Amino acid sequence: PGKAERDLGEPADHEAVMTWPEGNAHLVARLARPLGARVQTGLVCLRVQVQKHEVQADVWSVQRQQVERWVAQQVVMATPLKVSHRLLQGAVPALADVQAHLHQAPWLVSNLLMSGPPSVRAGAPLSWDNVVYTASGVAGVPEPALGYVDARHQSLSPVLGAHVITHYWAMGGASVQAAKARRQTLLGDSWQTWAQRVLLDLARVHPELPGLVQAMDLMRWGHGMVMPVPGLRSHPALQALWRAQGRLHFAHSDLSAYSVFEEAHAHGVRAADQVLSAAGMPRRKA
Repeated sequence: PGKAERDLGEPADHEAVMTWPEGNAHLVARLARPLGARVQTGLVCLRVQVQKHEVQADVWSVQRQQVERWVAQQVVMATPLKVSHRLLQGAVPALADVQAHLHQAPWLVSNLLMSGPPSVRAGAPLSWDNVVYTASGVAGVPEPALGYVDARHQSLSPVLGAHVITHYWAMGGASVQAAKARRQTLLGDSWQTWAQRVLLDLARVHPELPGLVQAMDLMRWGHGMVMPVPGLRSHPALQALWRAQGRLHFAHSDLSAYSVFEEAHAHGVRAADQVLSAAGMPRRKA
């Protein structure tokens, strides 16, 4: 790479924040660039079967409108563990054993278009992730929201005119039973009710915000993150999936019982090292 490209990925200041206008798409494009045509998209995996000398993956090609069989010596499954279990049809005992301990919290993600940014006041300024220090939610939702994101917080340009913030609400509850109840609330209540709850939550720190909102897009997510329930991270079955399962290598944040990017990245690197080791190749340099 040229000097300009190196500068993007190698900041001199170890505390510097790397960010790009297109977000993580920049990283994806840089990773895919040297692979060229080896990157195949538009394929939906239907089934994975481990044979004696290979792994077979049956996929549906969206472009060619047909089922195809792909064959590999080693396979990395970077899919949620529930999905991996279905694709493998119960063929990996550790995957089957951990299923009963995997519980996902439903999410509500709301994008608010406002005529301008919230008023600047004393205290912490708007940042990437803004969390309200409170132990309670609003009427109808006991749990507090995760907070909201201002994606332009690093912009050097003055914020003029329309502004967007993204509000996040994970409704896991304090138990699996509570999570199921929250899921039904998320599914059953109207969008108008949820929009009002979002405004009530944000108005606690920005009283003027409801008057700025011009439009709101709400999206209900039924899956969300794996809940870090007690005993999951140390469960023997989950620990076993960190190791190679024959020709299979698992890489997903579910394996840490805590779904954040850093965990997914670490498991991806580990799985890649396992594939290199299985192929008799040296592990990548740190």
